[in-house]
Amino acid sequence: MPEVLDTRALNRALLARQHLLEPTSLSPLALVEHLVGLQAQQPNDPYVALWTRSRAFRTDSLSAHVADREAVRIAVMRSTIHLVSARDALALRPLLQPMLERAFDGVYGRRVAGLDRDAIAAHARALVEERARTFAELGAELAERWPERDPASLAAVARTKLALVQVPPRGLWGGKGQAKHTTAEQWLGRALDPDALSLDRLVLRYLAAFGPASALDAQTWSGLASLKDVFERLRPSLRVFHDERGRELFDLDDAPRPAPDVPAPVRFLPQFDNVLLSHAERARIVSDERRKVINDVPNGLVPAAVLIDGFVGATWRLERERKHAVLHVATFGRVQKDVRRAVTDEGARLLALLAPDHETSVEVAPRA
Repeated sequence: MPEVLDTRALNRALLARQHLLEPTSLSPLALVEHLVGLQAQQPNDPYVALWTRSRAFRTDSLSAHVADREAVRIAVMRSTIHLVSARDALALRPLLQPMLERAFDGVYGRRVAGLDRDAIAAHARALVEERARTFAELGAELAERWPERDPASLAAVARTKLALVQVPPRGLWGGKGQAKHTTAEQWLGRALDPDALSLDRLVLRYLAAFGPASALDAQTWSGLASLKDVFERLRPSLRVFHDERGRELFDLDDAPRPAPDVPAPVRFLPQFDNVLLSHAERARIVSDERRKVINDVPNGLVPAAVLIDGFVGATWRLERERKHAVLHVATFGRVQKDVRRAVTDEGARLLALLAPDHETSVEVAPRA
């Protein structure tokens, strides 16, 4: 009979692999690869994600990787923008292409019915490889050739069919400006590599960063339609567990699975941190009740969260006004004095990253 892992055991295993129990000395690029990328709708979010997981993180180190084309911002898992290593960009994009096509069809399929998408993509490639363009610019130029269709749909064809990366200053720490795109091949000087990564290897990397997990969990993380056959193929080499509801979970044999009572420090996460988004069953990191609260925001935004005892216990936002910056922390209910002190101390450390030139303060209060 497989061993049963309760919610706290799953929580501590996840935190250990995410380096949220003990910070890591891995380099920024190595940590990005271990985590199989960082969700990055907001340009500065990957910096916060690495800071909270690292011993001595420096923003200029990650910026240098972006400027030197060793890390790029590209649509991969779940068809969302991630910061990944250049090597992973070239490997992940072809593997995830079926998911990207399916996601496109669900939103834009009818709008581009009857069009030759390959022809649109070929023209778009010529445009963005001549000069990096915003999607608005690209859509407007594509509409000159296909005037009967709306520019946004035409730009979405290009985003789906081409491996487009966002070029600096987008993605640099504090970098400003619109997101402009060119192809990964042009930016990196290398072709996409469909043979570099198999689905089996992708699943193993997922488990190393997010396990123990089910096939449905891996599908939620990647956006791929079906990975059950992959897990069955890998079954002989994996450990098998059950959760408290009897669901089958798989894991690497030598992956860390700390005791459920191992202390977990307060950690501040950025918006859209993958640790909150990469399982179908997320009670291991956020209760269903709290998940509903933090997801009940406009435009599908996921607020920045605070982990308390390993689980989402608060949300946070930064408010700047001239030379003063306030970190507002909204807890789920009242917290004990020692927890409040730990939240305040870690919040002050975060302010040193986000607002080093401001007078700062941390305000901790229960959610209204």
